[in-house]
Amino acid sequence: MRRNLGWPGSLRRGVLLVLASGAAGVHTRRSRKVHEPVATEIRQGLAAVRANPLLAQLMVAAMAGYLAMGPMTVLLPKLAATQLGLSELQRGYFLGTLALSLIAGGIVALVLARRAHHGRAILAGTVLAGLLLAALGSAHSPAVAVVLLCGVGIAGGFALSLIVAGIQSHAPEALRGRVVSMYTIISQVVPAASGVIAGALVQGLGVGVALLACGSALALAMLVNAGWMGALRRHRG
Repeated sequence: MRRNLGWPGSLRRGVLLVLASGAAGVHTRRSRKVHEPVATEIRQGLAAVRANPLLAQLMVAAMAGYLAMGPMTVLLPKLAATQLGLSELQRGYFLGTLALSLIAGGIVALVLARRAHHGRAILAGTVLAGLLLAALGSAHSPAVAVVLLCGVGIAGGFALSLIVAGIQSHAPEALRGRVVSMYTIISQVVPAASGVIAGALVQGLGVGVALLACGSALALAMLVNAGWMGALRRHRG
């Protein structure tokens, strides 16, 4: 039988955390960097991105890649319920497929990082994700929909993983945190905005047409971007 120490749970956890931190022997040191006003640091980060064509084009590629996230968040539950006729539990499994596929795409990027041409892989992966997302709108079989969704997740996860790696490796060391924070903002704002647009599309056109429109727009956007993104096309990783 366990003996209760009589302390509140939160207090016990806090004491254990302090003890564990001390036992780990982790030493920290204060940064000597002098921070400037927030507006100045933001301007410096933006200037660093503008000064590096590859970094700027990776940011634009990230915006295009995250255009698919909002529509998938809004449209996939609707697709599963209406067009595929899945139960609530089956819908959960179906949506969970996307998360696993994104992870698988990241693993593929890790395995192929040394052999793949990063720029072309980013462009091809994003275009492929858009085309598969468009095809998902016409799927009426759960098995076909799962295969297409896996393809979207793997292709998108592969491209986004290479984008993140490129941003981190090409950002100036002194400004890396600010540059990566811009990517983080993109990953939050773009899906939210595209989700609003997807909601309007599904309201007026239905889920199938909405997925077709969103996927086609993503593929077309990256094909157009590939025409002027010379630095990204040459980016080998």
